[in-house]
Amino acid sequence: MAVASKISPEEKLVGSLIRLLEAGTTPWRREWDAAAGGHHVNLLSGCRYRGANPVLLTLGLHLRGSTLPYWCGFAEAKVLGLYPRKGSKAVHVLRPQLHRRSEAQPAGTERDDAAASERTWVSYRPVAVFNAADLEGDALEGVIRKRRQAEGASRRPEPERLAAAEAVLSAWPVPVRFGGDRACYLPAADRIQLPDRSAFHSAASLYATWTHEAIHSTGHSSRLARDLSGGMGLDGDGGRAYAREELVAELGAVLLGHRLEIGSAMANHAAYLGHWVELLRATPRVLLQVLGEARRAADLISPEGPEVADAVLRSRTRQKRANA
Repeated sequence: MAVASKISPEEKLVGSLIRLLEAGTTPWRREWDAAAGGHHVNLLSGCRYRGANPVLLTLGLHLRGSTLPYWCGFAEAKVLGLYPRKGSKAVHVLRPQLHRRSEAQPAGTERDDAAASERTWVSYRPVAVFNAADLEGDALEGVIRKRRQAEGASRRPEPERLAAAEAVLSAWPVPVRFGGDRACYLPAADRIQLPDRSAFHSAASLYATWTHEAIHSTGHSSRLARDLSGGMGLDGDGGRAYAREELVAELGAVLLGHRLEIGSAMANHAAYLGHWVELLRATPRVLLQVLGEARRAADLISPEGPEVADAVLRSRTRQKRANA
């Protein structure tokens, strides 16, 4: 009797995502909800989930209908007498693991050939976490209340968040031209085109569109060198390249919106959804690959960590003024 192959967490995630896309929704998009805390954080420590994980966790919120961006693992919850509710399902985030390996130097080098150099690399391991809404236990209400209070104390007012987003996007070295009725990135000119500011119904919608096109611009041959040759309506490799790049831009914009605390709420586009379903069905592992590309693109524009991000912003602002 044949033994059914075990479905990996990644395959389960892609299956759930395809069902949501077929229903006509993009489940990684989320309005910025400062009242609920905004950032995805560990329920107990308050540490933010970084890298591509905010996209995975937002998808997890959508799947369970929760609005609480608070998460924790089974073991750490158990310490406080909290347990996942029967029938609840975990979301798998990606935890980086640093690896080191010593390698012998070739004979004849300046160092002794018995000496070793160290090579390092990072891999990512899926780790299960549960949403606060899926937990139960006597201490749960108090833990959630404490986390809400802590997140509220660090909340920034909207004008401050929008001003910061304007500063980050304006400092990105790709020039922006306002006017017309299209939003696009032009690889040949290496320029972003946006409608007039007055055409957007809010500052947040302007920045959501701007971040999407800025992510596209990271794919230029002088930066991350992604394939930008595809186009909507093309068959074969051209259509797949288009679908993949649009998915990178979409998810990269979600990550940027999370980091800049402006959210991401662009309108659904049926053609995009159809292309993405086809892409994911053909190659399920492409989701993790695209998440990696989206994270690298977002890192290029707004690196994670306030100290790093501030230093990059100051450097780019000085360079733009010097070139003006």
